[in-house]
Amino acid sequence: MFLRNDHGLDQAGGTAAIAFGRAIVPNPELTRFEKLRAAALKVDWVPDLGSRIGTLDWWRGAATCAGLCATALAIAPPISRPILGAVPAPLSGADRDEVRAQAILPLALGANSGRHMASNDLVVPLAEAPERPIEDRTATVGQGDSFGDMLERAGVSERDSQNAVALIAGAVPLGDLKPGTQVPMTLGRRPNRSVARPLEALALRARFDQELTLKRVGDQLVLTRHAIAIDNTPLRIQGPVGSSLYRSARAAGVPVKLVETYIKAIASKFAIGRVGRDDSYDLVIERKRAATGETQLGNLLFAGLDHGAAKTQLVQWTDGTWYEASGQAERQGMFTMPVSMARVTSSFGMRFHPLLGFTRMHKGIDIGTPWGTPVHAPADGTIVYAGRSGGYGNLIKMAHGGNIVTCYGHLSRFATRSGQHVARGDVIGYSGNSGMSTGPHLHWEVLRGGVAVNPRGFSFSSVATLSGEQLRAFKAKVASLLAVKPGA
Repeated sequence: MFLRNDHGLDQAGGTAAIAFGRAIVPNPELTRFEKLRAAALKVDWVPDLGSRIGTLDWWRGAATCAGLCATALAIAPPISRPILGAVPAPLSGADRDEVRAQAILPLALGANSGRHMASNDLVVPLAEAPERPIEDRTATVGQGDSFGDMLERAGVSERDSQNAVALIAGAVPLGDLKPGTQVPMTLGRRPNRSVARPLEALALRARFDQELTLKRVGDQLVLTRHAIAIDNTPLRIQGPVGSSLYRSARAAGVPVKLVETYIKAIASKFAIGRVGRDDSYDLVIERKRAATGETQLGNLLFAGLDHGAAKTQLVQWTDGTWYEASGQAERQGMFTMPVSMARVTSSFGMRFHPLLGFTRMHKGIDIGTPWGTPVHAPADGTIVYAGRSGGYGNLIKMAHGGNIVTCYGHLSRFATRSGQHVARGDVIGYSGNSGMSTGPHLHWEVLRGGVAVNPRGFSFSSVATLSGEQLRAFKAKVASLLAVKPGA
């Protein structure tokens, strides 16, 4: 490919020709037309319109483009005239029926072959579609919904709705019906479209152990109660703790609330931080199994933990207290750390205060934690104060009985209020940097008889023992729970 401006094209004589140059001599034999043609060939009629905008070459190219567009429009055929085409003759008779049989309409009507005929002129459309003589419908009880309004929205007549509500209310309180309860019903034939359908039958799971049915007998609705057999065998779940007690129990199918109840029960006897991955948990849960196949889980009855040579076995008694299998409700040991992943940054005793600049008694321990870390109750107690307190910043005081009080300072916010009873492991607040503090941490104090003691070496104990008839009944309950087979 050769371009007009390539270097060296005008020096065909090589290096010897460069010294002499080139003489341009016009040819006198060219005619005027040939001269014009040669000049036109040297002109670039189609330059790049995206560069050198506004130059003479650019305007020449723009004029060329405009001229070509005008020429194309001038010689284009008119588009306002319709394009004539061949129109097929209309079909009639057998040919028309044959074509309609091959159309898509028969397939839409359920035909499995094109040979099925579509509707022809002999088919007369109905003025209105006929109603089904019987309709099966299902209504759902909504949150705060009226049972009668629900039936009327489903198409039941007002008279039948009132009769159904009166019959069902005589069997069970309508307020006990749980939202989301499905109510299948059957509606009968009505004389015309201007009235509601009569209620022919209705079924309702009123309770876990009872089902109600309504059926029309003559002109009246009759209520029938059906008792459902219930198996009350508890559910026992066992498994290894692994990397997380909570996750292992959840993976075994234990509901969230029951896992939390189990951990709180175990924490009242055994420090959760000492639970190892080789330990195993043991739970017995209330369970009801209906003959129709539904299952309903209740409260936690037994909380066990096998941690090597020792076993923790707790059973909840009628007063809600967790007793050991021996019949004693004893809590003994040290306070658990109120925050997880704890790191003590300042111990109990005399120390140089970083802000005041002199040595004085440090009545508690400082635990370095990130801002907003949950603070848990180390034992059961009652919140006696939750508010601002000088250099302590946001402070919580909690009484545990036996003249023992614990304090939690420099909190960012509270999760409890004064007078509230909390259980061991409950969140009472969140760590922060309020008051006289050099950084986010928790200040924890333990007072016995108003005198500060070292929280890390403090222990407590309380014992409650069953006796007499209660102890015998308790022992029988423990034996029955331990006899339950896991997974049964």
